[in-house]
Amino acid sequence: MEKQQLIIIGSGPAGYTAAIYAARANLKPILYTGFKAGLEGGQLMTTTDVENYPGFPEGILGPEMMMAFKQQAKRFGTDIRAEDVLSVNLKKAPFTVTTADTTMETKALIIATGANAKRLDIPGTREGEMWQKGDSSCAVCAGAAHIIRGKTLFVIGGGDSAVEEAIFLTKYAAKVYIVHRRDQLRASKIMAERAKNHPQIEILWDSVLDSVAGDTVVSSVVVHNLKTNQQSSYPAGGVFFAIGHSPNVDFLQGQIPLTQSGYISVEKGTSKTAIEGVFAAGDVQDDRYRQAVTAAGSGCMAALDAERFLSESGV
Repeated sequence: MEKQQLIIIGSGPAGYTAAIYAARANLKPILYTGFKAGLEGGQLMTTTDVENYPGFPEGILGPEMMMAFKQQAKRFGTDIRAEDVLSVNLKKAPFTVTTADTTMETKALIIATGANAKRLDIPGTREGEMWQKGDSSCAVCAGAAHIIRGKTLFVIGGGDSAVEEAIFLTKYAAKVYIVHRRDQLRASKIMAERAKNHPQIEILWDSVLDSVAGDTVVSSVVVHNLKTNQQSSYPAGGVFFAIGHSPNVDFLQGQIPLTQSGYISVEKGTSKTAIEGVFAAGDVQDDRYRQAVTAAGSGCMAALDAERFLSESGV
């Protein structure tokens, strides 16, 4: 069985940044691209303009950014393998990492498998339709895009995240509708009051999104009132899902402690998990920020933590 010092699982900003730092430290990391071999780069591979990552004043396409991350990681000697990790064994060190083709041992492991935004299967919002053409799951990422400025926008959800995104979008939108299937928000009392009292926000109670339409970008939506059974069409410049995220942790099979919301639990201010030698970076351990720049920062932390661990272990 092949033995390694460090394996990284995941190829978004966190995984690639960890690889850059680890490779420069001569740890010779292997990086598995994660759960979608052939779709290296994580969620940014389905993102168009990234305008809030430092160093790109004119913005950059998500896939272009991730290919640059990849090339930088390769430049320093990272062994990048486009394979899905099927399982890991964290019960004893060295840990084993199993793909469809190989099983490898590693003294340290960085998990950077990210999280997937939850979306509803609604006509017009699927891949190849209006997804990332005014239809998104990240207001902070896409809120300032020129295609939605001054338009009427729709946020789907009823929790704190939905209210936060709606309030954020009022900076750019003419009006923001929150579409919620119940007659009261799930958000905290203070956040619910902010939404109800905001002059640019209107809440469509007891309602669901039926469909999204547009040519090259979102131009209209149909909302269905569940109590009256009435459908209403609205002009729209954008639709934002705010119904939560699912961290990619199933392959861990319960071997590592998770937070109450299902993310990998790490020691505060570090990337250290409860298992010595296992580190977590990026959205798989971050249920708050979920940005490319914070993921990259935590990837740096994980590589430095792993390097220190290996050094102290005499590697």
